[in-house]
Amino acid sequence: MNDIWDCNADEMTKGDNLRIINSITKNTYEDIDGFTHYVFSKKMFENSRYSIPLNDFKLFQKFIEGGSREYPSDGNIPTDIVAAEARIILNEIVKISNDPNAPYHKDAVESMKKGKFALVRGTVKLYLGKYTSRDWRRKRFTDDIDLWIYKIDLLEHVLKTNGWTKHKITKEWEKMVCWKDPFSPATKEHILIASNDVNQGLDFGAGAYLDGSELKDIFKKKLNRGHNVDLSDIINVAMVFSKSEGFSIDEWYESWKSFEECANTRSTRIISNMISLVRHSYAIADYLERLGNILIQLHDLIFDKIFYPDTKIEKITRVSVHWQKYLKIHGHDKTRELIHSDIIEQGNKKIYYSKNLRHFGEHILLLLNSKLIYCKVVFEIFCEETILISPENSA
Repeated sequence: MNDIWDCNADEMTKGDNLRIINSITKNTYEDIDGFTHYVFSKKMFENSRYSIPLNDFKLFQKFIEGGSREYPSDGNIPTDIVAAEARIILNEIVKISNDPNAPYHKDAVESMKKGKFALVRGTVKLYLGKYTSRDWRRKRFTDDIDLWIYKIDLLEHVLKTNGWTKHKITKEWEKMVCWKDPFSPATKEHILIASNDVNQGLDFGAGAYLDGSELKDIFKKKLNRGHNVDLSDIINVAMVFSKSEGFSIDEWYESWKSFEECANTRSTRIISNMISLVRHSYAIADYLERLGNILIQLHDLIFDKIFYPDTKIEKITRVSVHWQKYLKIHGHDKTRELIHSDIIEQGNKKIYYSKNLRHFGEHILLLLNSKLIYCKVVFEIFCEETILISPENSA
């Protein structure tokens, strides 16, 4: 169906065409109203370094020891480290805006009109705005701080002041950052890049120019490009804010416009990306539900010193500086209780996130089907309820 969606799309880089988006041929059917139903399987993101254990106990162990499902990333530096550097930049601009005698004071005041988080985009914006789960913030990696600052002189002044240097050839601002690997004694280092998207004016594919730094602008770019990292980031925001019950934040409802605008283009690439978004959403929702139930069922195992001797507890605490400090002060038994409480909390959160994500997948599917009703096509997900829309409600 190349006239409706692309059967191949980009997973990692522009033009790689590694993602295959084919419906299940044997499940394709035409209903009595003449609509062709294309049924797609659910799909997890592939990770060569990690496979989800089929055994419940092994999955429990993986999660407790910090080695459960990883997230597609576009870099090598932990987002914790990148966000810390971004905070330094933003706080320096705040400081300048509060000091009438500081250089570029007026520029800083003007830049701060929408708040300091309006000056960043992308991964760092999602991190600093706490739009995602704690697990994502801990496991996402990137090499860039995407800034959105019109006052170029102000930005360059702040970068120079805080140890950044401009590469003579690429003209990119760079800084070497170091961090300790929590699971080994090794210290790692990598070059971090600060890019000002306003200054670059880049086209990120499919004619999608950057519009701003709000959540809907970030989503719009990610839906147009559609790499694994983009779809994963959207999913990790959706599982927190696409609430299956109750109300979400206003910014989430505002960001929904990006999905509608992208679907309205009826671009074969965007339709393909949105199909993939739905497939991944349903698959991850199933995984989260399973993991949540396992954590709730097996939470008391943390008290079993055969499975989790003191040495294992010490290893587990490496994933959290807070836990490491707690262990030093309160000892192993109290730390077990702390970890035990966290396991129960995480179990309930996973189930909550799975409901939200399934809710999100349903709404994206409904949106897609509403835009394609004119060509008498319905998309479905295998083993899930068909999402239909009546002609009078279609766009």
